[in-house]
Amino acid sequence: MRQENSPNPDHETADALIMAAGGILERDRGEQLRIALVYRQRYNGDLSLPKGKQDPGESLPATALREVREETGCRARLNGFAGCVHYLVGELPKVVLYWKMQPLAGLDEFQPNGEVQQLLWLPPAEALARITYADEKQLLRKVYKL
Repeated sequence: MRQENSPNPDHETADALIMAAGGILERDRGEQLRIALVYRQRYNGDLSLPKGKQDPGESLPATALREVREETGCRARLNGFAGCVHYLVGELPKVVLYWKMQPLAGLDEFQPNGEVQQLLWLPPAEALARITYADEKQLLRKVYKL
């Protein structure tokens, strides 16, 4: 299980559960299929699937769509549940649910920001080779049968 050190922990109690959601954002099909990975310098220069924490009162699918838009610039639609991962942030458990997604708009609207510096569109096998976290690698193996 991965251990993440959050630069700005939001929770103080050991009994809190951090809920988050994200997406496997796909563009094109067949041999041209590409998925989105984001590069985040503040997390030791990781390459990961776009994701983020659930806001109060927000559903997890809405969280996934919001976070994908914030991190990639793409407005997307859900295309089925992909799976989940879990790990510790400090001493707190974090659960991240992922949905497969298709872009509706914004494929060219990515702007580097304080959280995400680069957006990469990679074939699934290359994304698997380059993604930072073992749990996200396992998710990609399952989704794409790699």
